[in-house]
Amino acid sequence: MPSRPYILAETPWKTVKDTSYEVAILPWGATEPHNYHLPYATDVFESDHVAVESARLAWGAGAKVVVLPTVPYGVNTGQLDLRLTINMNPSTQAALLHDVADSLHRQNIRKLVILNSHGGNDFKQMIRELQPQFSDLLFCTINWWQIIDQKAYFEERDDHAGEMETSVMLHIAPDLVLPLTDAGDGGARRFKIKGLRERWAWTPRAWTAVTKDTGVGNPKKGTPEKGKKYLEVVTKAISDFLVEIAAADASELYE
Repeated sequence: MPSRPYILAETPWKTVKDTSYEVAILPWGATEPHNYHLPYATDVFESDHVAVESARLAWGAGAKVVVLPTVPYGVNTGQLDLRLTINMNPSTQAALLHDVADSLHRQNIRKLVILNSHGGNDFKQMIRELQPQFSDLLFCTINWWQIIDQKAYFEERDDHAGEMETSVMLHIAPDLVLPLTDAGDGGARRFKIKGLRERWAWTPRAWTAVTKDTGVGNPKKGTPEKGKKYLEVVTKAISDFLVEIAAADASELYE
């Protein structure tokens, strides 16, 4: 058996055909700039790492989970004027998600967890539309960066490429992070309109009108140690969830 049978990309048919997987995990990222110092695939690296580590822990606890290959493109309609940002429209995401769900459903895998790493992605309405088509497939979506209060681990709030993401990338892919002396300060302009500024009203942000360096949040205090501690708590929480989902009867979810 492969050393990591919970990662589909690494696993051969000889193993897959004899493994009764209970939960499929679909990491979903984006391809976009992250300030001056982080790579374009930051969200991809993050979602892949969080999915794999969470699956490792869940597998060790007896849950038969499998991580699907990470989707590298997200909704980036507000960043298309930034060179080599790659946008995937929500309608395209919905079509892709339908086909993944259909494939799993035909193969009797009845639980799908979307592990999202990009703030522009929102899968709730897609799941609402898909649920009647696959009534016996349990869909879940997780924004991994929202699970644990960041205040306990970081000094400054991170919206995009700030202290949290910088710390995470310094931990999981340090060779891809430029020196923090190269990073911008992540300063961002606020909405003039009160409701938008307070976030009880919403409109898409025009990214280049908001930030000069493409970041929103100061990365300067990021460290690999902070990233490691934060990810340990996040992946433990997700792995516990995966263990529960794997064991759950999807028709009996309520107390």
